[in-house]
Amino acid sequence: MILSVDDIGDGIPAVTTGQILQKSGFWLAYNEEFEQADWTAYILTRSMVMTGDEPRSDNFRADTGVVTGSAIPDDYRGSGYDRGHLVPAADMKWSPTAMRESFLMSNMSPQKPGFNRGIWRRLEEKVRDWAVQNDSIFVITGPGMSGTNEFIGENRVAVPAYYFKIIVDISYPTYKGIAFLMENNSATGDLFNYAVTIDSIENLTGFNFFPTQQERYIEYIESNINIHLWE
Repeated sequence: MILSVDDIGDGIPAVTTGQILQKSGFWLAYNEEFEQADWTAYILTRSMVMTGDEPRSDNFRADTGVVTGSAIPDDYRGSGYDRGHLVPAADMKWSPTAMRESFLMSNMSPQKPGFNRGIWRRLEEKVRDWAVQNDSIFVITGPGMSGTNEFIGENRVAVPAYYFKIIVDISYPTYKGIAFLMENNSATGDLFNYAVTIDSIENLTGFNFFPTQQERYIEYIESNINIHLWE
């Protein structure tokens, strides 16, 4: 295995623009300028998906762990945007604490309803399928701020132009990776139409994911994509 649950910190960028917060089920880097996370990261296993039965809490609230102060639920009120999870609540059903923490506003990003409830939800469901099929996967998700010129709420939460999601199968011996890049708009069609390399996400965001992993496996999966391995 390239990464284990105990080594999740090895998958996050070495340099970030915000405060890194470690929750019980995921990590995130909070960006005060945009009032949301630059990225979130977590490991999802077959057992977490298959045995998790914690009900959805819907208890949206500010994250008191953010030293500069996080966005608040009212920032989204009347904006026309969903409080979109970066780490899906359905991926945190394995733990009451993880479920509650998934509703912290540090894990939210303004998503258009048609996007959040449509193709983005389809991708989230597919990620859970991959966790079951591959035993253990590493998931990194974040907003894309290039070209952002819209803000909502008293705290001026930035509305992302796009979102990315990186998935790496970390189960020996089938190491593989794939990434997705989607505009923050309603969309249809095959999910794989939005598949890109991990390297392309790094070039777009400026983040170097998996910086401590210099093995040839990581170098290969970041620069190559084989959709057939994920179908």
